[in-house]
Amino acid sequence: MQKVTRIFDIIPYYLENKTEEYTAFGYKRNGEWQRLSIREYAEKVNNISYGFLKLGIEPGDKIAIISGSRPEWNILDMAALQIGAVSVPIYPTISQEDYRYILNHAEIKLIFIEGKELRTKIEPVLPDVPSIEHIYTFIDQEVYSYFAKLEELGEKNPEPEKLEKLKAAVSEHDMATIIYTSGTTDTPKGVMLSHANFLNNVKNVVDILSDSTERALSFLPLCHVYERMLVYLYQYAHVSVYYAENLGTIADNIKEIDPHVMTCVPRVLEKIYDKLYVAGSKLSFVRQWMYYWAFDLAKRFRLEGNGSLYNMRHRIADKLVYRKWREAMGGHFDIVVSGGSAIQPHMASFFSAIGMPVFEGYGLTETSPVIAVSRKGQRKAGTVGPALPGIEVKIDENNEICCRGHNVMLGYYKAPELTAEVIDEAGFFHTGDTGILTQEGFLKITGRLKSIFKTSFGKYINPQKIEEKYCESPFIENMVVLGENQKFAAAIILPDFNFLPGWAKRHNIKYTTDSEMVKHPEIDKRFRKEIKKYNNYFGDWEQIKKFELVADEWSQATGVLTPTQKVKRRVIQERYAEIIEKLFA
Repeated sequence: MQKVTRIFDIIPYYLENKTEEYTAFGYKRNGEWQRLSIREYAEKVNNISYGFLKLGIEPGDKIAIISGSRPEWNILDMAALQIGAVSVPIYPTISQEDYRYILNHAEIKLIFIEGKELRTKIEPVLPDVPSIEHIYTFIDQEVYSYFAKLEELGEKNPEPEKLEKLKAAVSEHDMATIIYTSGTTDTPKGVMLSHANFLNNVKNVVDILSDSTERALSFLPLCHVYERMLVYLYQYAHVSVYYAENLGTIADNIKEIDPHVMTCVPRVLEKIYDKLYVAGSKLSFVRQWMYYWAFDLAKRFRLEGNGSLYNMRHRIADKLVYRKWREAMGGHFDIVVSGGSAIQPHMASFFSAIGMPVFEGYGLTETSPVIAVSRKGQRKAGTVGPALPGIEVKIDENNEICCRGHNVMLGYYKAPELTAEVIDEAGFFHTGDTGILTQEGFLKITGRLKSIFKTSFGKYINPQKIEEKYCESPFIENMVVLGENQKFAAAIILPDFNFLPGWAKRHNIKYTTDSEMVKHPEIDKRFRKEIKKYNNYFGDWEQIKKFELVADEWSQATGVLTPTQKVKRRVIQERYAEIIEKLFA
């Protein structure tokens, strides 16, 4: 039996446990689903490794992959790792300045770039990176060499004996990758993770999957540690991975491949939730009453177990409503893994009730990534479950979550002083998040240490707690609460522009453009009513006294959101500096 101690050991382990023609990856090309078998996957990985060797890539050399999720990403990653090279995934959405910094800081020797648009964005930076010797694209763009050519080079120059020697020389504690943080700070930091970091995570979360799990849908970026570890997990657990075309096609792709598992961030679930809520408003009176009765019942679902009366009502609701939702959405989900940020308790209840059981996890890039995750029989609303085996979690005197164990990174690349700031002498990594441990030993996230601010009256405000509550409103897509050293809390609010036009139509308000509607007196009046409603959940010093509606796009592409859909507070403060000044004037 193949021992899995290095990441690339997953491939022979996969081959031992499934037939060679079993689908390792599914992907769409020209509107049709294509499949890559395990045998093809293994052959391509070895040929790319041989290609790397022919180009002079040596153990310790850095190979950058700048691409969305696709099977070639996994092939390049595994091919680099099994010769002892270091794979460096880089987001396709960062600035030219960040590309310049990362490529130089990591001393990239070979770079893979996806797509013409991305290539033209990165090309002006490349002359400033003297370490780069080889530039590749994924398909032939008639500029540089490309993936198929590298594979062909390897096929013509096989060195199996040398490859086996290089594989044998790789230790489980060697650095496998450098993952640069997504840029919420001024300078990206390179997180060094080992083979053991990832594989301990994989082996300690594999039991969240059931024996019947065969197909996974993947749509989060592989360059993010969260999705990358889970795709390693799927391969280790012999689950076929199907890559969604893009965020806009997720619903169609679910229907096409009928997945048993997918990973997501809370914002994706919130959008599905909002669409289901709005859909009920179009029904006749009797059907609408039944629809929202079932909707409300789902929100009251208890993850820890429900009484017989609730279960009876749930069976009725499932027959009349939930079953139709599942048929419309597609998929026979055993589990939906939510991470990246905290999910609101009623959302976890709702999706679990309708047949998409949500298991919440928590971690960071520096913890490779999972610290804690919910498990079957170990789920409690509002928590992220217990810590993984082999990981010790403590809450320090500042309520900061700290952990130590097999998941903690090797350190920040070329930055021992920054490493020392977050890993103390006892080996505990300081996450920067605040939390509590329940009596059962479940971890609950309460906020971000650096986000908590104090008003001029000396009152502390946890903005994330407030934002999460307000975003329960169907009117609100996103918001940022501000007020450090001010007399009160205020907010920049991005309305939900999928919901707002329908509401305006029902209230005989002519909808023009998003920019005009955020200034419409009736819209303003309705939002004031909504703010007043949610203010009741908070103390006087926490309540939103002033707000401004904005109509801009908050996304990863515009630089406002991280890849896990968290708002970059610093960017908001810079972008809306004049509005913020007026709010507190």
